[in-house]
Amino acid sequence: MYRYFGQLLSRGAGAVRASGSAADSALPASAALLRCRGYSQAVDQDDDPNFFTMVEGFFDRGAAIVEDKLVEGLKTRESPEQKRKRVRGILRIIKPCNHVLSVSFPIKRDNGEWEVIDGYRAQHSQHRTPCKGGIRYSTDVSVDEVKALASLMTYKCAVVDVPFGGAKAGVKINPKKYSDNELEKITRRFTIELAKKGFIGPGIDVPAPDMSTGEREMSWIADTFATTMGHYDINAHACVTGKPISQGGIHGRISATGRGVFHGIENFINEAAYMSQLGMCPGFQDKTFVIQGFGNVGLHSMRYLHRFGAKCIGVGEMDGSIWNPKGMDPKELEDYKLANGTIVGFPDSTPYEGNILEADCDILIPAASEKQLTKSNAHKIKAKIVAEGANGPTTPEADRIFLERNIMVIPDMYLNAGGVTVSYFEWLKNLNHVSYGRLTFKYERDSNYHLLMSVQESLERKFGKHGGAIPIIPTSEFQARISGASEKDIVHSGLAFTMERSARQIMRTANKYNLGLDLRTAAYVNAIEKVFQVYNEAGLIFT
Repeated sequence: MYRYFGQLLSRGAGAVRASGSAADSALPASAALLRCRGYSQAVDQDDDPNFFTMVEGFFDRGAAIVEDKLVEGLKTRESPEQKRKRVRGILRIIKPCNHVLSVSFPIKRDNGEWEVIDGYRAQHSQHRTPCKGGIRYSTDVSVDEVKALASLMTYKCAVVDVPFGGAKAGVKINPKKYSDNELEKITRRFTIELAKKGFIGPGIDVPAPDMSTGEREMSWIADTFATTMGHYDINAHACVTGKPISQGGIHGRISATGRGVFHGIENFINEAAYMSQLGMCPGFQDKTFVIQGFGNVGLHSMRYLHRFGAKCIGVGEMDGSIWNPKGMDPKELEDYKLANGTIVGFPDSTPYEGNILEADCDILIPAASEKQLTKSNAHKIKAKIVAEGANGPTTPEADRIFLERNIMVIPDMYLNAGGVTVSYFEWLKNLNHVSYGRLTFKYERDSNYHLLMSVQESLERKFGKHGGAIPIIPTSEFQARISGASEKDIVHSGLAFTMERSARQIMRTANKYNLGLDLRTAAYVNAIEKVFQVYNEAGLIFT
């Protein structure tokens, strides 16, 4: 079922064009919008921006658009000038990182050598607590990176209405060069360092998996905290999410980010107004896609898109890219990578020469690392939809080029929010100390059977039993749900609802401010409005 949400979309773009100069009339709608809003002023012409500065630039664009509305919305006895000062003051409070922790600690390697490990944790905002954000293991980790990712987490949580502040952590190692025993030492010691400084706790700061970390590392973190600083805290295991089920994890967390990417694309690809602007038909059928990065996000994104009719024709990794215009099966590719440690050489595929990002496809999913799409390759991108599965894969200059070329970018702060959404569900489960559905499962099942029996008895009273009992046969859909919702069902339903509701909000904002295909700015406007409201209504103390 397709939707037509956006008559205002094309009408708004037309209004901007009409008010522009004659030169603007020759440009595409998105290009005219860019010029009217002074977009290029926020762009780093060298196109290798500092990551945190890049995020701040995107924030400034959204703030410039929404500032007047925030001033008008203040219901105080202040003068207009005082109101504007209040709004600008709160916006300045929102933007910087509140706290950044840098730690160095030694570990003894298996060979007897000693090594000093560097780690970082940034807390961007405590407008909502606890702070929330992943821990990544990478040699590229830096203070700038964790600050940028922490700020993105604040806006991401606001976009999908998850009541957390933003945070991020990184440990500067290549995990492939360490044994499991050494990784456990590093993880547990890093947890202690965070706990000593008050940077972890169920009501303070709750980490999660990120690049090169997963259930195993989260289990080590939970166990370390619960047996040391959190020994007397009944909620200690809520100090981290993404844990194994046996340690208080939740069904569906591993696939949550990839599933969220799928739902995010689904909400826009089924929207007829946007697809008509791109010259595409709504729906996944006959759509091709390419994924850069076959990690957790890339794998599960591929799995769900494949299940709903899209065809994966290319996958790229650091050690090589593969191509098959007939499509690839995600399960077979996953099994091949597990067996061989690489996707290169996958049967029935050929090596892809060149940059996989520039491959000819309908949907491009960068699911690797930041700043992959720049002004050097933005003109070569052939996809009509760029779905940002990674954090910060598009630079401001590339973003501007995509808008000029009428390419729709579904922004990272919305699209990969599936992980933090399900992390929120896990955190609530840990605080409630009961799994979802446990209290209502049997009641729902019995109620559904009683409903069927009631219908059968009503029909038999009306028509009699002359030909025997009247059979009531549920549909296959109802039969699958007759036993009630499992925890996984509840998680999947909650995630789908969250992504759909947030997509509707982004679309309405894009229409309201005549943003055309600039969904990123629309998402930032939504986030800024929500974070601003919290700061404003809470009040500012000690000022």
